[in-house]
Amino acid sequence: MVRILIVEDESIVAKDIKKRLQNLGYSVSAVASSGEEAVEKARDHPDLVLMDIVLRGDMDGIAAAERISSEVGIPVVYVTAYADEKTLQRAKTTEPYGYILKPFEDRELHTTIEMALYKHEMEKRVRESEQWLATTLKSIGDAVIATDTHGVITFMNPVAELLTGWRQKDAVGRQLSDVFCIVNEETREVCENPFEKIVKKGKVTTLQDDTILIAKDGTERLIADSGAPIQDESHTISGTVLVFRDNTEKRKMEKELLKIQKLESLSILAGGIAHDFNNILTAILSNANLARMYTKEEKVIDKLTKIEKASLQAKDLMQQLFTFSKGGAPSLKTTQVKELIKDSASFALRGSNVRCHLYIPENLWSAEVDAGQISQVINNIIMNADQSMPEGGIIQVRAENVIIEENSPPLKRGSYIKISITDQGIGIPEAHLQRIFDPYFTTKQKGSGLGLSTSFAIVKNHGGHIAVESGLGSGSTFEVHLPASEGKEEGREEEPEKLKGGKGKILLMDDEECILEVASEVLEYLGYTVVTAKDGTEAVDTYRKALGSGEPFDAVIMDLTIPGGMGGKEAVENLREIDPHVKAIVSSGYSDDPVTVQYKEYGFCGVVMKPYTVQELSETLHTVLHQ
Repeated sequence: MVRILIVEDESIVAKDIKKRLQNLGYSVSAVASSGEEAVEKARDHPDLVLMDIVLRGDMDGIAAAERISSEVGIPVVYVTAYADEKTLQRAKTTEPYGYILKPFEDRELHTTIEMALYKHEMEKRVRESEQWLATTLKSIGDAVIATDTHGVITFMNPVAELLTGWRQKDAVGRQLSDVFCIVNEETREVCENPFEKIVKKGKVTTLQDDTILIAKDGTERLIADSGAPIQDESHTISGTVLVFRDNTEKRKMEKELLKIQKLESLSILAGGIAHDFNNILTAILSNANLARMYTKEEKVIDKLTKIEKASLQAKDLMQQLFTFSKGGAPSLKTTQVKELIKDSASFALRGSNVRCHLYIPENLWSAEVDAGQISQVINNIIMNADQSMPEGGIIQVRAENVIIEENSPPLKRGSYIKISITDQGIGIPEAHLQRIFDPYFTTKQKGSGLGLSTSFAIVKNHGGHIAVESGLGSGSTFEVHLPASEGKEEGREEEPEKLKGGKGKILLMDDEECILEVASEVLEYLGYTVVTAKDGTEAVDTYRKALGSGEPFDAVIMDLTIPGGMGGKEAVENLREIDPHVKAIVSSGYSDDPVTVQYKEYGFCGVVMKPYTVQELSETLHTVLHQ
């Protein structure tokens, strides 16, 4: 039941109004005879107040209505017998919900009350809707700016404040063009006023592609924006809403993803080139080896030796191509780090005007490392140093044996090889030092942000650590610690052993005619009988026939990759089904393939990497045959 507060200083009139209200089905919550009493009893929250304008005391009905509206928010209807123009104008300022002039009829009283209650309920719903909308707009992740029909800002949510640099209280009342400044990303020309574009189109629309928002402080952000007109039932535009989001990080991630895809493509291309080139080098190197063994002419031997040396240098160069994408668990082998450092530094500075000074002691320990991965680490650091010295300069590379007596995180107690690389570049700001090993972090326009993060991961996987010291204008020093091999000094390289010849029947499978030709000649020179096959299918069939005829092969040498045909990995599985004791050797130009790294797990007894020398082939075959 509707509860009504009556404010009337004439008791007889108050009783009459109360009786009428009750007859109409209303409940009277209280009767007040003064403005002060009305304010007090309104705190009981009746549904409506019937307020006499002229009251005894210091507070008249208009003053009481102001207090009640502001403090309690209850609708007020004035009831008065005195209504001069000045009083009415003053009463209007309190925004009453109706007027009733004395004397009045019950029907007029009922109609006015119902209309006041209906109006108050509608206003309450509108306020709740506005509050809900405001709360929603403030909580969403997109920026929202609303304007009136003249393009004047009426609302901004917190995200819009953050992106534009304007606080809502400062932006409201300003033209949208004063706050929302956008330019074309490519041309840098100021874009059309969003408000005008929305009004012109009269529908939801994307405002501009490739748009840069310039904030109040000059910060630039790439945004995606759209807008819509606010229309009433007659489709008259009463304002606009602009919605936009910061796409800066999204664009950056898209670019980084593209860089990664390009790097992956480059990796595949580099691996393919290296593989094919290794096949060519195999033919060159093996023919040079054979030619040197066939001749006794010293000048010819000298030239052939130089060809062999150049081929081995080219082999090292091809190995560097694999390091651009090689990752995962390292394939550890005892390695002379001093040679690895020299080769990597030389490779990284090819064509550069920067010089490299090496300070590496002869007694530098060896280490159990993946040579390709550690070479990649040194490449990345030296290339960064080179790029930090556009005018040229000197990079100092030092290596030394160090022993850490006690655990000193992140390094454990033990023997290490410490590699220090110092440049004369521009240095690294202190704010960036903690982030340079983070993935995709780079301050270079053309950098991928992957080099140092990859290097950090590689060194960590080796049980070592990489750190940097730098300052603006004072260059940078990177220090790499790698666990040494038992702290022992690498002994001098032994003289190559004599070729290990042998006897037996060898099945040679490769898709390159030049390799089949030269490898067959090498094997025959070593004393073996050779049968060739161009792919795995032919090799399996040939092996099966030989086994069935009682003249089996003593060993099989198979290329790992056969374009469009069965390669060594699948072929050896078939051979093991035919002969579980088959002695198979895998040959490949892919040094980072899992089959060549862990060949025994795939059923092979040995591996020979292309390009291989006659010495390497003879030793591998001899070892496999005598296992």
